[in-house]
Amino acid sequence: MSRARPQAGGLLLMALVLLSGCAGDYVARTRSLRGAYESGDYGRALSELDAVEQQGSGKDSLLVLLDRGMVLHSAGRWKESIEVLARADRLAAELDAVSVSEEAGALITNERQRAYRGEDFEKLMISVLQALNYAQLEQDEEALVEVRRVNERLRKMVVEEKKPYEQLAIARYLGGVLYEDQRDWDAAYIDYENALRLAPGLGELAEPLLRLARRTGRQDEYERLLARFPGLPHAPLGPDEGQLVVIVEAGRSPEKEPADRRLNSHELIQVPVYRDRSRPGLVRVGVESGPPMRAVTVTSLADVAEVHLEDRLGRMLAKQVAGVGVKAGLAAGAGALARSEAVGALTFLVLNAANQPDLRSWLSLPAEFQVARLRLPAGVHTVRVEGPGWRASQQVEVKPGRVRLVVVRGYD
Repeated sequence: MSRARPQAGGLLLMALVLLSGCAGDYVARTRSLRGAYESGDYGRALSELDAVEQQGSGKDSLLVLLDRGMVLHSAGRWKESIEVLARADRLAAELDAVSVSEEAGALITNERQRAYRGEDFEKLMISVLQALNYAQLEQDEEALVEVRRVNERLRKMVVEEKKPYEQLAIARYLGGVLYEDQRDWDAAYIDYENALRLAPGLGELAEPLLRLARRTGRQDEYERLLARFPGLPHAPLGPDEGQLVVIVEAGRSPEKEPADRRLNSHELIQVPVYRDRSRPGLVRVGVESGPPMRAVTVTSLADVAEVHLEDRLGRMLAKQVAGVGVKAGLAAGAGALARSEAVGALTFLVLNAANQPDLRSWLSLPAEFQVARLRLPAGVHTVRVEGPGWRASQQVEVKPGRVRLVVVRGYD
């Protein structure tokens, strides 16, 4: 019996070590995939996603769907992206019902042991991308459903869950574009106004606010806007004019990295923080008939991600405190089983060393949503978009009285 106890303690320690390392590193395994994606080789990126999915443990299933949906979106395969992101949305909802066993495993080892459930802003971005997908298919009603979902989800987070979030300016501005295209002038004005409140630096993108304030009889608001944007042209559209709104998904989303936080006076733990991979530079948009104009940043996902993760940090630290207690109990049990204080101390050290932060995130998202707006004569135009080190062009048809929306992905 005296030899069996140390052996049992050793086996327990070995099992714990193996358990702590069994989660694959999704970020490392998808590095080549991101290289293909960011170079515009979307076919290879999708093939590599297939391989990642086959080799995975299922804990990264949501990330695989999110990345696949984003790659398809960037490739202009709107219908396929809609189908994949809808699956991701359903899976995210299912994963929010946390299993007790999975959370217990995370307490014993680390956050990577559980299925990735997504940050709050990532779940919101599913609906933003879906709205853009539907808009590219000229399905405005379906696109507006997704915009309203974003706004309602954020309202719930802020009002009911007391989270320090703000609405997404890009969702509000997109809502304004879609309502204006449907000639719902009041709803369009309200969404544009909300976008301006969230992103005060809209500049020339505030043009529809002035135009629609006059059209809807909001004289006081019109005077206020006129004082705020003196000299901004906002004449009614002519009978043969339409509008082109270009949404540029620019740059690379921020990436998580480990950072030290003090748990108490003598113990440090590691938590994830966001690190910028790129802050997109100047993007210009134009057509063949005139000089290009500068796109305006409406939403920085780098800023949004930081706010959302910082809010979660308090809950993360509380979980770490609970995890330390659980690990101390396991270490004491291992030491008692082995009749060795050394085994107990080593078990505690191993378990704490395995306590790595979860650095997974939806890395195929852009860093920013930039928007440019042009008034054009009806007809076919070649729109050109140019950023630092990249350019894109495509033909679009602008119809009289309509707002044509174009989505472009660019990487600095």
